[in-house]
Amino acid sequence: MAQGKLKIKTKLPQNIKIKKQKAGTSAKRSNCLIKPKKKNHQESQKLKKIISKTVNKAIEEEIRAKATSSQTNLSKAQQAVAKFQSKANG
Repeated sequence: MAQGKLKIKTKLPQNIKIKKQKAGTSAKRSNCLIKPKKKNHQESQKLKKIISKTVNKAIEEEIRAKATSSQTNLSKAQQAVAKFQSKANG
């Protein structure tokens, strides 16, 4: 809770003109336009997404290849267990 006098905003004298800012999408700096960063950011995010997709796809294919190759190289004991389980289930 505020105690005492409240702060009052000061007002400028009426004879002083207030400058209005121009509403623009890009800011000017010494007569040189600065391009908006959003477009560049979106392009970089697209590239990152494409790269991550290709890397993930390659890793997934590699893991699947390893998994399928490891299934064929079962030991005799593992093959016997798999055969026994398939008879019990089916």
